[in-house]
Amino acid sequence: MSLNSNKSQTAEPLVASDVLERVLAKGRSTGAEFAEVYIEDKRSTSAGLDDGKVEQVTSGRDRGAGIRVVAGETTGFAHTSDLSERGLLAAAEAAAVAAKQGGGGVNKVQLGAELRHAVNTIKISPDGVEKSRKVDLLKRADAAARAVNSAIVQVSAGYGDSLRRILVANSNGVLSADDQVRTLLRVSVVATGDGGMQTGYDSLGHTIGFELFDENDVEELAIRAAKQAITKLSARPAPSGAMPVVIKRGSGGVLFHEACGHGLEADLVGKNASVYRGKMGELVASPLVTLIDDGTMTSEWGAIGIDDEGHPSQRNTLIQDGVLTDYMWDYLRAKKEGRAQSGNGRRQSYQHLPMVRMTNTFVLNGTQDPDDIVRDTKHGVYIAKLGGGQVDTASGDFVFGMTEAYLIENGEITEPLRESNLIGNGPEVLKDIDLLGNDFAMGNPGMCGKDGQGVPVGDGQPTLRVRSLTIGGTAA
Repeated sequence: MSLNSNKSQTAEPLVASDVLERVLAKGRSTGAEFAEVYIEDKRSTSAGLDDGKVEQVTSGRDRGAGIRVVAGETTGFAHTSDLSERGLLAAAEAAAVAAKQGGGGVNKVQLGAELRHAVNTIKISPDGVEKSRKVDLLKRADAAARAVNSAIVQVSAGYGDSLRRILVANSNGVLSADDQVRTLLRVSVVATGDGGMQTGYDSLGHTIGFELFDENDVEELAIRAAKQAITKLSARPAPSGAMPVVIKRGSGGVLFHEACGHGLEADLVGKNASVYRGKMGELVASPLVTLIDDGTMTSEWGAIGIDDEGHPSQRNTLIQDGVLTDYMWDYLRAKKEGRAQSGNGRRQSYQHLPMVRMTNTFVLNGTQDPDDIVRDTKHGVYIAKLGGGQVDTASGDFVFGMTEAYLIENGEITEPLRESNLIGNGPEVLKDIDLLGNDFAMGNPGMCGKDGQGVPVGDGQPTLRVRSLTIGGTAA
């Protein structure tokens, strides 16, 4: 099999093509119909600051290969940190034996030209930046947060960057590579006052290099986190019961990721663990809602050139004008259903098997002015930031923490509310969106956990109103 080439000459391949061909042949030597080699070389740096002191500055490197062999319904998998031909062949043999006992024969594999499908441009590689400059970012954030108010009693900040080079080859002739650079800064703040202790948090992360800090203000990030904590010192108890909820742009993307996105992953659909199973072509959301998953979204946290099965990333429309149009697919699920892959086969590292995962998942713009959405809401809650939560993908039921929220009274945002829970059902939320703003934004960078694996993802949405959601507050 041959591929159209968009080959990059910027880096030497992690393993030579002829070696990969022999390893794939070894993987199929017991009669398996599919073999895959996934090679990863990851370098990372992290630094942390707490209470004005730099706690740690660490660098690490992790490299190795995961080899997958599929025979019928059985998958064999082995991984190794030995990237020599001998080490790779041993892992391929182990995976082949695990997939299918016996058999034999020779399976010749011919790889196509290496495909690179870059979606990001790196101006300043973090690898070449002195650690002192990275630590200085933390000190600047600490100083800016503390300057906001004397009630700020604790600031912690963290910096991280990574360069992840991957190479994927399989027995279908695929040979793809990608270099993924991510840079991140986070700030957490604690304030104390008559209302006890309150926290604030903000973060900044993109799939770009150290130029992130030329394009974004570190002090502004820290000030936002500090002001959030100070504001919450005067918060009143949140109301309880069902009421209209307005969710600020960007801050509610995690709701769609967790409460809806996971239910549109084909592996969960196939296991009958999704409330969206069997609903293709049906109206599952308000006609205002179009839901996208897009791995090509330049510089966003979930952007990838290829997925971890070597398939180019792409933009996938999951819900169009309220109608369910597609699920997300990896190689195995797509093959089983006779569908095309969607670029959603992802894995945490070479030590893990790929599975269906989101990239950047978001709701497209509507037409409403966000201020008009608030003015149209006589009484309700305005959520400026959602926290973590729990979701049952089989039913769609969820509980999320509201980390920054305010009361809406007579069409105006008024008093801040203490942290409480947002309770609802994903499919019902989608159908109950009755106003959608024109101010789309992506939210904070996130790590999505599924079956013990974590991968970087992005999410976002414009300001919107849900007609009715349950607030688990304590106010009478």
